[in-house]
Amino acid sequence: MNITIYDVAREANVSMATVSRVVNGNPNVKPATRKKVLATIERLGYRPNAVARGLASKKTTTVGVIIPDISSIFFSELARGIDDIATMYKYNIILSNSDQNKEKELRLINTMFEKQVDGLIYMGATISEEHVQQLKTSPVPVALAATIDGSDTIPSVNIDYEQAAYEATKYLIENGTEHPIYVTGVEDSVVYERKLNGYKKALEESNVTFNENYKIEVDFSYEAGLDAASKIVEMEDYPKAIFAATDEIALGIIHGLQDKGMNVPEDVEVFGFDNTRLATMVRPTLTTVVQPMYDIGAVAMRLLTKFMNKETVEEKNVVLPHQIVKRNSTK
Repeated sequence: MNITIYDVAREANVSMATVSRVVNGNPNVKPATRKKVLATIERLGYRPNAVARGLASKKTTTVGVIIPDISSIFFSELARGIDDIATMYKYNIILSNSDQNKEKELRLINTMFEKQVDGLIYMGATISEEHVQQLKTSPVPVALAATIDGSDTIPSVNIDYEQAAYEATKYLIENGTEHPIYVTGVEDSVVYERKLNGYKKALEESNVTFNENYKIEVDFSYEAGLDAASKIVEMEDYPKAIFAATDEIALGIIHGLQDKGMNVPEDVEVFGFDNTRLATMVRPTLTTVVQPMYDIGAVAMRLLTKFMNKETVEEKNVVLPHQIVKRNSTK
């Protein structure tokens, strides 16, 4: 049997308004009445209808979160940061996987709005004009996490990807490889562009002409890293250092090189990006750029709560610090 607020009011011999005040924590209820109503709620097993409460208050205390792939260590750590702060501020999250499929992404954004979420956090590789238009006309606040729109109009939380890629490439150049290979995913995004710009900037600063053959585009996966390693060792006189756009790709490269009988870093150095837990699980352990995934998710959620509660927001596009962690995959 579906117990309603009317049933609780009748059994407790109070008005439905009184039951509503008790459920919502309103202090304007006599202690004795509150105790009676709470006892009745427990006895009947009443569970407040979140949808109905949302219609009355115009708030559902839910936040929509759209990410490319929850099975990815990178995105799962981001999601954990979001969820922890959401819990702290008493919000529930509705989590959806977009699979980096544009049509699905746009459909999910609409679905979240239809569910009357109070806010939306979006993570995706490519932000097209359709994405920007849909998010800019959102009926609720929106924040991007580890994602940048080209116009910088949608609030976001990221690191300085260009500077991070520059530092990684410069590190390998200073270690003795004039033109490190850059292995990256196939995508058209601002993050991709800024990482590539940082890589090229380090080459240019060292008076090295960018060689398109040393930029290898693959999928963002471990298997793609294995394939990249095979392609690299088939090159004639290939560079002895590799910068990978993600840790997962870097791990595939390390294992692919080892499968070919090569040693890392003695024969080839490998540098990753993200500092996921994978970086310390591989042998040799991975030198990488630390992108604070948990913090990005947590700060994005806190930024969103400020917008939802109409608090003052001084910086809408937050850039968190990154760092380089030297481990055993480089000399």
